Amino acid sequence: MASMRSIKRRKESVQSTQQITKAMKLVSTVKLQRAKTRAEQSKAYFECMYATVKSMLAKSGTINHPYLKASESTKKAVIVITSNRGLAGGYNSNVIKLITRNEMFADKEDVVVYAIGKKGKDGLARAGYKIAADYSDVVEEPIYIDAMQICKEVLAAFAAGEFGEIYLAYTAFKNTVVHVPTLMKLLPVSAEDDEQESESSVDDKTLMNFELDETEAIELIIPKYLTSLIFGAMVEAVASENGARMQAMDSATSNAEEMISSLSLQYNRARQGNITQELTEIIAGAEAIS
Repeated sequence: MASMRSIKRRKESVQSTQQITKAMKLVSTVKLQRAKTRAEQSKAYFECMYATVKSMLAKSGTINHPYLKASESTKKAVIVITSNRGLAGGYNSNVIKLITRNEMFADKEDVVVYAIGKKGKDGLARAGYKIAADYSDVVEEPIYIDAMQICKEVLAAFAAGEFGEIYLAYTAFKNTVVHVPTLMKLLPVSAEDDEQESESSVDDKTLMNFELDETEAIELIIPKYLTSLIFGAMVEAVASENGARMQAMDSATSNAEEMISSLSLQYNRARQGNITQELTEIIAGAEAIS
């Protein structure tokens, strides 16, 4: 049996850890409330933006524009949103698995990663993927202008033919306890993709007409479309991160409480054993004297 001193030290260590997990849970809870409100307020807009613009692009016909035409490049760009810190359960690893376990990204030479969050960047770099850019400093407090800058750089590379497809990997926020790792294809959009995701009527297959010059319209629509989706994903990812961390710290606190109870029992048993041994030694000594 372990000594009373070692049990006491371990118990004190667990109690110290429990205080930290309680504090982290409290901080995450406060942050979650703010992030949850922001995510819920913006979610409907970004979902509508995605569905509307995707349908519009799928019906745009054969518009000759760098943002829409198919590229000969087989490379794929993936914008990966994770966190800068750990202690959030499987939040970061689940997003990384979307890439590493997807057959579509099996050829690492053809995958270019735009990382938003240090955990995703480090994890994918260790897995052998190329990190084209690191935007880890924007994930803590995402603002629209940050998403606009990321969109600008990604679109410029796409228009230059550096890669042929753009994907977005992040954690969608459903509620406080449900967070869904999501992989979304942003560009290019084809009519076939749109037909697979919607129950379209015959009228829905009519090509889109643009009153203004179609090139100018696409120049306005695509950056807005990509920026909105990236910003929406960052907002949801922040809410998901804090929800996941709150759950992880709650579980850690509960586990620490169980360990403290177990160690207290061990300590009391060890103390009782020591007392019994001392009494036995005293009685034996008294008998020897008498």
